Amino acid sequence: MADEERDTMRRITHDVALALGVIGLVNVQFAIHEGTVYVIEVNPRASRTVPFLEKATNLPMVEIATRCMLGQSLADQGVVEPVLPDRVFVKGPVFPFRRFPLSDRLLGPEMKSTGEVMGIGREFGEAFSKAQVSTGVALPDSGRAFISVNDRDKDQAVDIARGLSALGFSLVATRGTREFLTQQGLECEMVAKVNEGRPDIAEMIHEGSVQLVLNTPLGKQSHFDEEAIRRAATLSDVICITTLSGGRAAVDGIRAQRDAHWSVESLQELHS
Repeated sequence: MADEERDTMRRITHDVALALGVIGLVNVQFAIHEGTVYVIEVNPRASRTVPFLEKATNLPMVEIATRCMLGQSLADQGVVEPVLPDRVFVKGPVFPFRRFPLSDRLLGPEMKSTGEVMGIGREFGEAFSKAQVSTGVALPDSGRAFISVNDRDKDQAVDIARGLSALGFSLVATRGTREFLTQQGLECEMVAKVNEGRPDIAEMIHEGSVQLVLNTPLGKQSHFDEEAIRRAATLSDVICITTLSGGRAAVDGIRAQRDAHWSVESLQELHS
């Protein structure tokens, strides 16, 4: 995220809270598309993110907000400047797919997570990788990566594929995606779709021949194939990524794992 985008979100949050007359906590959900910041919704209440932010900033936000609601100003409480930690904090959602292995792990607007973890690092890749370890589905350090994306995602998927290839991963894809990747100069093995040859991609995942899956939805015509791939990944404890942003984050995280300049510190040590 660019500093300009972050500053824009701060300004919007400030202006909206004043316009609505909110005293206390307010939860604003943003989306950024091609450099433009959009407001999705504004909720004058706390959210599950507040405890996460309290740990990251060492500010008792609920207590501060409650005192504001009771008439005590931020200045009276000594809260006058924004707290900007010198670490990156990544919130990793924990999903119940292991307990429900036959469910489809494709994400949508509804909430499917049952918990969350925190990854802390000096850079995003380190924090993301630590968060993945904490969720129980760590990023692989090597092996074979399966890529299957819809047509509108293919151009952006090339950079992810290049990143994985540069990290030493072998690439494998079904016919359409493989043809596109090879046209971009990438070496990529072809594998059959589910029930269209042996071994097919689901069988390869079950056999332990695939260590990472990047699968963005292709639509109704491929629903059965995609669901079978994601279910195979769940049953085999193979990380399955269903968004391009998640794919880019995975490349950053794996690269950080390779650097191995990690440190482990408690929140008490971090904020001392």
